[in-house]
Amino acid sequence: MELPLDHFRLIGVSPSATSEEILRAFQLRLDKTPDEGFTYEVLTQRSELLRLTADLLTDPESRREYENLLLNGASGLDFSSNREVAGLILLWESGSPKEAFKITRKALQPPQTPALGSSREADLTLLAALTARDSAIQEQQVRSYSNAADFLQEGIQLLQRMGKLVEKRKELEEDLVALLPYRILDLLSRDLNEQESHKKGLSMLESFIIKRGGLEGNKSEYGDYLNQQEFEAFFQQIRPFLTVQEQIDLFLELQKRGSLESGFLAFLSLTAIGFSRRKPEKLFEARRILKKLNLSGLDSMPLIGCLDLLLADIDQASARFSSSSDENLRDWLSNYPGNKLEAICIFCKNWLENDVLVGYRDIDSKQVDLDSWFEDGEIQEFIEKLEKKSEKISIKSNLQRQQIKKESSNDITKDFDSSSGNVDARSLPWPGGIKQEFEKLDIYENKFSEEIIKNKTIEVYKYLFEKIAELKFSFGEFLNNKEFLSRSPYLIYLYAFIILFTFGIGIGFLRSNFKKSINNEVVSDKPLIAVDKNQKVREKDIIQEIKKKPNNEFNSNIKPSTEKNSFKFEKITKASPSIAEIKTLINFWLLNKSNYLAGKSEINLSKIVSNGLIDRTIEERQKDIKKGIIKEIKSQIQKIDLESQTSSRIVVLVELNYLERIIKNSGEFVNETSLNPLKVKYILGFSNKSWKLVDFVSGF
Repeated sequence: MELPLDHFRLIGVSPSATSEEILRAFQLRLDKTPDEGFTYEVLTQRSELLRLTADLLTDPESRREYENLLLNGASGLDFSSNREVAGLILLWESGSPKEAFKITRKALQPPQTPALGSSREADLTLLAALTARDSAIQEQQVRSYSNAADFLQEGIQLLQRMGKLVEKRKELEEDLVALLPYRILDLLSRDLNEQESHKKGLSMLESFIIKRGGLEGNKSEYGDYLNQQEFEAFFQQIRPFLTVQEQIDLFLELQKRGSLESGFLAFLSLTAIGFSRRKPEKLFEARRILKKLNLSGLDSMPLIGCLDLLLADIDQASARFSSSSDENLRDWLSNYPGNKLEAICIFCKNWLENDVLVGYRDIDSKQVDLDSWFEDGEIQEFIEKLEKKSEKISIKSNLQRQQIKKESSNDITKDFDSSSGNVDARSLPWPGGIKQEFEKLDIYENKFSEEIIKNKTIEVYKYLFEKIAELKFSFGEFLNNKEFLSRSPYLIYLYAFIILFTFGIGIGFLRSNFKKSINNEVVSDKPLIAVDKNQKVREKDIIQEIKKKPNNEFNSNIKPSTEKNSFKFEKITKASPSIAEIKTLINFWLLNKSNYLAGKSEINLSKIVSNGLIDRTIEERQKDIKKGIIKEIKSQIQKIDLESQTSSRIVVLVELNYLERIIKNSGEFVNETSLNPLKVKYILGFSNKSWKLVDFVSGF
């Protein structure tokens, strides 16, 4: 067998070494015999080879002939079959474990496999284990972790096949496990053109995380190896070598297996791909995942608010931020010197830059530009489709509700007619029974009163069930009081009788007042459905009255004031104001705000406008005073539509003809802005038994 070894390397000296240096090295090698467990025979052969080499190199004539052979291109040494293993040991000791392992592995393969149980088989198997491990160490030193793992795996497989050296095999397996993170990093950090290596690294990463119990490290199969802190450092190093889609797939799979942290990272990755690739549908998926997460200590409201903002839902975004459990964030928003929407945009921008768009191989995290996001044609088209879809769903839902009400009304009436002869009126929820109330519906011909009755019925039953539950609980607690029962068992019956008697009085009182409350609500809501044309104030007439007679009373709610161009508006106390009344309130707000910003009057609208809105206007005027300017604003409502209405909140969509002129106190003209139309969303809230304007959003 020829080995890639010369006499100088075999004994461990340089070609220029003197005879004394050669003899000294020879003696050191003899004294430093490998103690890993080789047989006596092979160690004896090793010593004999070292002696022959020392004799050759210390004899001047023999050395000169050998050096001439090297100069003429001779390479390698031939070893007889009985000295092959000793030669391989010397090759390994010379610093060539990879060459020694490859030749040893080949020597153990059929048909040249040594006789089973022979000393040669034992020595070759031991040498294979030692050279595999040293080869892996050499590869690790040059950061070729994948090659290092290959040597370890081949060594393990060889030892398994030979059925020897179980302890050595365990050592190689432990080394392979310890090498796994570095191997994954090696495979994933390669160029993306090496697709097979990249896929292999991804598969190994997923398997590794699953075996260690997810990102959290619950019930790890690796024991104490790579603790949580070390793993997190490794994972942060890995992430930049993964594309955003690869991370989404990985985190979603880990989330299915119960990893909450993976769910949060999936949310961030979906947000990143949605924003960077202009795919707003991914933001919906991200929001769905975040809403379902239950991570301890996570305040999800501002994060969901950022997604609402990117989807152009300003009201929802503002509501999310207001619902945040982070007191510092709420204080920052409250004390922000500018508009609240501006503050939310700044928060969202910083969040995207610092937390979302970082750590991906295929996303260049540049400075975030929200303007370009909203100006993107695809984003605008998606939002428009979303709004239209939302409107269709709302209309469809309303039609379904009306159909259900109609069918329910018919079914209940039929059921009543077919069984009224067998029903005791005293058992019905209110005096007179159900049929009497449906007869009133026919008189009013008002489907909304049907809804009121139905809601009231539900409220009555809810109230009754709550009271019954309270009584059952109280009576159960009483029965559990053994000390009290031991005094007199007859007290149980007395106590039960008192409870039932009191409950009966409450039911009677509730029934006697229920009919009256329903009639009042039906009558008060009636103008929403059918208003006398002679009494209804038309919107067009209101605008004309404001223009022609600014100091006169209009809509019966505005009264003249002593101040020039100023009016008093009586607050709206109706539960359901008409669209004309809402428009009058907004007109009054616009007129007073215009006068105040022009420096013509003070603003005193606390009865019909929220304090927050007034404070914002005062703050705007204070800034103008510092700049030495006034604003002359002319605005006229061209269109007003009701978007939504509840018992505590009304939203209207308004289109204005808007003109704003900025003038210095000296009279010098500065700037003019004209918007026709300017779209504004006004929000009214019911507080202290009256309606107030609480907020508005321009450009809805």
